[in-house]
Amino acid sequence: MTTMRTLRGRVVEGKVVVEGEALPEGAHVAVMVVESETDFVLTPALQRRLAESIAEADRGESSDFEAFIGEVEAAGG
Repeated sequence: MTTMRTLRGRVVEGKVVVEGEALPEGAHVAVMVVESETDFVLTPALQRRLAESIAEADRGESSDFEAFIGEVEAAGG
């Protein structure tokens, strides 16, 4: 099973810089770009759903992005 943590960061000189902690060299990451200045929070349930979607993609299974975004919006994320 894939474990996932949610971390925050910013793009600095074209590179993603994670705030608060260093990641191990070679760590695999998924980046979501927030298009507004408001806080973006994933509930534990949405974090699990995102991890499931990433695992599906890793297995080559298709995932409906629009459906996932609908889940996020319905949950107030």
